[in-house]
Amino acid sequence: MDALWDSINVRDLLSARDLSDPTCPLSAPDLRLLIQRLDSHSLHIKSKVQSYIVSHHDQFANLFSLCNDAVSQSDLISADISDLLRLNSDRPIEVEIRDAVEELTAKTREARTSREMLELARVIVGTSERLKGAREAMRNGRLSFAAEEVRDLEKALRVRDRYGDVVDQSEGQTEPVVYGLLKKEWSDCFEEIQEVLMKFMETAVRYERDTSRLRVQYQLSLQEIDGIELQTVIKAMDVVGILDYGLSKVADLIIKYVVTPVVNHGVPVSFVEELTQDSKEMTEAVLNILPTGKIENVDGEAIYSGIVQVVKFIYKCICFENDSWIQSFGRLTWPRISELIICNFLSKVVPEDASKLSNFQKIIESTAQFETALKEMRFISASDDKDKRLTNFAENVEVHFASRKKTEILANARKLLIQCDFDVPQEYTRKSPVFKTNGMAVNSYDQVVDLLFLTGRCVVSKAATQLMKLVHQTLKDVCLSSTRVALEFYHAARDALLLYEVVIPVKLEKQLDSINQVAVLMHNDCLYLSQEILGLAFEYRSDFPSSIKEHAVFADIAPRFHLMAEEILQKQIQLIIFNLKEAVDGANGFQNTHLKQQFELAKFSVDQVIFILEKVHIIWEPLLLPSTYKKSMCMVLESVFTRITTDILLLDDIAADETLQLQRLIHRMLDNLSSLFESLIAVGQKEKPQEDLLPSVDNLIPSLCKIRKLAELLDMPLKSITTAWESAQLVSCSFTSSEVEDFIKSIFTDSPLRKECLWRIEKTRF
Repeated sequence: MDALWDSINVRDLLSARDLSDPTCPLSAPDLRLLIQRLDSHSLHIKSKVQSYIVSHHDQFANLFSLCNDAVSQSDLISADISDLLRLNSDRPIEVEIRDAVEELTAKTREARTSREMLELARVIVGTSERLKGAREAMRNGRLSFAAEEVRDLEKALRVRDRYGDVVDQSEGQTEPVVYGLLKKEWSDCFEEIQEVLMKFMETAVRYERDTSRLRVQYQLSLQEIDGIELQTVIKAMDVVGILDYGLSKVADLIIKYVVTPVVNHGVPVSFVEELTQDSKEMTEAVLNILPTGKIENVDGEAIYSGIVQVVKFIYKCICFENDSWIQSFGRLTWPRISELIICNFLSKVVPEDASKLSNFQKIIESTAQFETALKEMRFISASDDKDKRLTNFAENVEVHFASRKKTEILANARKLLIQCDFDVPQEYTRKSPVFKTNGMAVNSYDQVVDLLFLTGRCVVSKAATQLMKLVHQTLKDVCLSSTRVALEFYHAARDALLLYEVVIPVKLEKQLDSINQVAVLMHNDCLYLSQEILGLAFEYRSDFPSSIKEHAVFADIAPRFHLMAEEILQKQIQLIIFNLKEAVDGANGFQNTHLKQQFELAKFSVDQVIFILEKVHIIWEPLLLPSTYKKSMCMVLESVFTRITTDILLLDDIAADETLQLQRLIHRMLDNLSSLFESLIAVGQKEKPQEDLLPSVDNLIPSLCKIRKLAELLDMPLKSITTAWESAQLVSCSFTSSEVEDFIKSIFTDSPLRKECLWRIEKTRF
């Protein structure tokens, strides 16, 4: 059969010709031949197909039969589906079944809910009955049973969470009304039993003021409840969870009337225990507090033994040797007891002298033994370091001593800074005979000091000298102290120095805004302190404890005081220059001094300048270092001389009489300042004794030479002025060509000679 599907090759049906040649198409005979051969070939194929089907007749018959069966089965399935669909539409039994199942489920759920509600009702009724039973048991004196019921019901009602905090209903959440009512009923029951237990405790432990006795009763009664034992009451409080609250009033009573007299040094006491026993049961215990004679409580033995005796009484007679109860009592009382001991005893016996610190060792030992005894009775915790309050304080006595001394040092420093005045004694003024003899007051007071790193001596305030004495004494204590004490002393010394920077500028605020001796003294103080601070490390560092040598630094403070000194001095200089400027402004530019009124104004202005400079001279010379005095005074003189010279040179028209008046004013000023110049000469002579004195002053104050030359020019002829310019005399006095030209134009009228002189001055250049 495969041969039937072989491809037919047209080339095989034609004669041997090249069909690929386009130039030779097929002829009509060829085409007819081709058609005949194709028909023949087709008949041959049909014959083969027919013979193949005949030979395989059985197989084809089976195939057609199978197809017929498949079609029949499909028709049957289609009929069944049609019947099923018709059945569902005509009789919905499944819907009925579903409804029945749902109804059965709802009934079952209702039955289960009813059972749960019934069970809940039984629980509610049972809880309510238990609460009533607890109240009834409490009224009948069965406190233990009532307490256990309250505790169990608290857990059942979930009044508190696992951390012991009361459960708070969150916003937006509601709880069943019955549940809330049960919690309210439990709360009322809890408050009732708490109130009863607290009344029992108040009855059990009492303090009798008249007889100074602490009485503990073991057989208690309250209203209709009789025969209740104290131990039962405490157990009930522990079960309910109010043990701390129940013991708090007892703790307050014992602290107030028993412990406080023990700790108070003025009221030494002793204790006597009395136990009353009826048959085999203890009925009463009494602690008698008996005042004793005045004793010396040096190492705290009386205090510690008394408190130990009180704690033993509590442990035995109130807590019944129950470790949990005595721990609760200790938590309530120990913080206050330890605070009383620290405030009324330990802090008061802290040594005031570093040499006595070793004597405090006995107190440290007795304090440690006291806390050990309390630990053995479980009154304080053996593992919690917070309960070692007394031992920690006693062992840190060096720190407390140093802290107290630091506070004392700073208090003394502040006191002397506030109380000390800045008045300059008569010995330190220019009017003093002592000063006139030596130029600086002799060291009749401690206020004349030498500067460590500068030449010369200066006067300082008592505040500065006393402050440095305090600092030196503190640093000496640093060298002799332990590490912790030395570190506190070191900080105290630094803070004491810094107090000057804080206190004095505020104290002297008004004086610093005017020209006076106080400002100069403060300048000297800051300079002196900066020098002394720089020397502290060299003087004491080698003797400091090795552990603080690296941390002990003073060099950072010295620049602050040096800068403060410079700021104070510069402020004084600026104040003086401002006052001189105002005085010169009163001369109205020295115009028209040939008129009497204008001359008097100019004269008054010059007198004001002389007065201010002489005042500064009187204040500065005896107090400032010579070098500082010379530098600062030259700065002031340079400023005022430059201003006066400039004002005169700016005059555009000077009459002949006016030149003489201006010359008189200049001479008047320079003559009255002769003592001031002499003081500068004296300073220069000490610094450079080989140099000529007068030029040295002119070199220090360039404008002095210029104003002197100006006085000469006011009385010189025109040719002499020109010659002085050409000879460079005026240039050496800091005159410029424009100043000389303007000066000539203001004095001399226009003439050929003036033109010639001006031309000569213009041509002469330097």
